[in-house]
Amino acid sequence: MDLSFTEDELAFRDEVRAFLRSAVAADIREKLIAGRQPSKNDKLRWTKILAEKGWSVPHWPVEYGGTDWSPVKQYIFAEEIGQTPAPEPAGSGYDLGGPVIYTFGSEAQKKRFLPRIATLEDWWAQGFSEPGAGSDLAALSTRAVRDGDHYIVNGQKTWTTGAQYADWIFCLVRTDPTAKKKQQGISFMLIDLKSPGVTVRPIELIDGGYEVCEVFFQDVRVPAENLVGEENRGWDYAKFLLGNERYNITYVGISKLRMGRIKELAARTRVGGERLIDQADFRKRVASIEVQLKALEMTQLRVVSNRSKRQKGTADPAGSILKIKGSEIQQAIAELLLDVVGPYALPYQSDEEIERKEPPIGPDWAAPIAPAYFNVRKVPIYGGSDEIQKNIIAKVILGL
Repeated sequence: MDLSFTEDELAFRDEVRAFLRSAVAADIREKLIAGRQPSKNDKLRWTKILAEKGWSVPHWPVEYGGTDWSPVKQYIFAEEIGQTPAPEPAGSGYDLGGPVIYTFGSEAQKKRFLPRIATLEDWWAQGFSEPGAGSDLAALSTRAVRDGDHYIVNGQKTWTTGAQYADWIFCLVRTDPTAKKKQQGISFMLIDLKSPGVTVRPIELIDGGYEVCEVFFQDVRVPAENLVGEENRGWDYAKFLLGNERYNITYVGISKLRMGRIKELAARTRVGGERLIDQADFRKRVASIEVQLKALEMTQLRVVSNRSKRQKGTADPAGSILKIKGSEIQQAIAELLLDVVGPYALPYQSDEEIERKEPPIGPDWAAPIAPAYFNVRKVPIYGGSDEIQKNIIAKVILGL
């Protein structure tokens, strides 16, 4: 299999790079290079620029605002976004909820929701995990009971990324508690977070940030027209969605950017009278990660080359391989960067303190590194834990 880019793809990459160099605001780019999280306003600004270019949802079908880019061009665009860097698309509507709606939703749902997702007029959250249903997602207990033209929803979701900013949430809810298999009694539902009975409570994480939330539903009335697809078929739609999420967790472009950052900072850091970048053991660790990252990139390109051959609405189980290895590499990079910063990783400085320009202890680039290290501990868990991914690989790919 030839995994090199064609002349047309290389020209496209040059076009993307030129656009990103001119379009990404300097303050946003500097924040991302330093390892800090973009604000909601940063993402809104960036999405508006992309929408004006027609590139806010490039992987969607053209009729819903997407481009006619091939899977390889979509891959190139995502990699260049990571390496520039530019903010990731905001909310869960872009690459998770949106594709489910245009693949399985009604025409009315497509017309109502997709244009507002593409421009970020509506910010979406993902309501899957619950206190008793994480890796065993099918054990979820949030209930939706039909009541005329509505469903009455009661329950709780947790680890809901960005729910404090979101306007809408797509949820897995149990609509048939008597189903023989627990996967068979689940539906996929779109819920307005401004509805009476919805409570959103941010959770402080180990890095000091509030990336995720708890979401509570108490007798929330949801119009029946907000059910996606068929009742009790939500598990099928969730598998499709999670396949996309696992593919996107790979983050090859971002990992390349961070490896470049490590080399830059290691060249500034002196240990035992010499630059850290010149020490043999450190260079071996850098080389080991870069070899693994190149292997991951080649594997992802092979998956990309097969995406157009897959049946519409099905997920590629190879996404589980990418998710596992991508998670391992992200954590290895975070650990290596923590070694670069050394003892200056100990003093904690929040994004809010950095925004207020409070003086750091140690180099000005040191403050975000320890929080980023702690934050990336979660990567092997979300999107389906690595243990679950290994089960998928064993069953679907190896036939065990």
